[in-house]
Amino acid sequence: MIRKALVAGLATAALSAPAIAEEVTVSGNVAVSTEYVWRGVSQSDGDIAISGGFDLESGGFYAGTWLSNVDFNDASDTNIEWDIYAGYAGEFEGGVGYDIGMIYYMYPDADDLDYDFLEIYGGLSYEFANGPSVAGTVYWDPDNETIYLDTGVEFAVSETVSLGAVFGAYLDGFDEYTNWGFGGSWASPVGLDLSLYYYDNDLDGGDDAIVFSVAKSL
Repeated sequence: MIRKALVAGLATAALSAPAIAEEVTVSGNVAVSTEYVWRGVSQSDGDIAISGGFDLESGGFYAGTWLSNVDFNDASDTNIEWDIYAGYAGEFEGGVGYDIGMIYYMYPDADDLDYDFLEIYGGLSYEFANGPSVAGTVYWDPDNETIYLDTGVEFAVSETVSLGAVFGAYLDGFDEYTNWGFGGSWASPVGLDLSLYYYDNDLDGGDDAIVFSVAKSL
């Protein structure tokens, strides 16, 4: 839990405002997946993906980085996706959560192919009492002039098992295609999170995918 500490000297308390020190939390994650699927489309050409990242959080502000192998079958044989992101998350009165920020996607070994792009996002979420949690996020890419809507619902069957479904659509750009998926996850007693999801899209020639992942929080 992020805590706020107020520090003030007794002799100067009446003359100056107390300083606020925010605790910084650090977390990490690693995962192995049978395939890297992003917005309903494979980013690893159907092959295994290894990913991982680190996050910093303090007082609602957060920043992090994440990497994964990719395979686009392109001329430069691009193999790496490296994301960096930052934002602020909080909660309104009534329990509605919000999250605003930006994420920059980089492909450092893409040579002359310009794959890098920036997205600015804003989202809302809500967890019903003894029911599902729902979330929706809009992503805007000012360079490629795209708008993407990402929505999801998750239901906790027990303390360790949850079921979920996702739906996304490009409201502008990239052929305005839609994609969806559903599946479940299990937090095992040995500290590994296992998930199995099915993904599909309505792109011409688009392929569906069944993705099994093993993840570990650090």
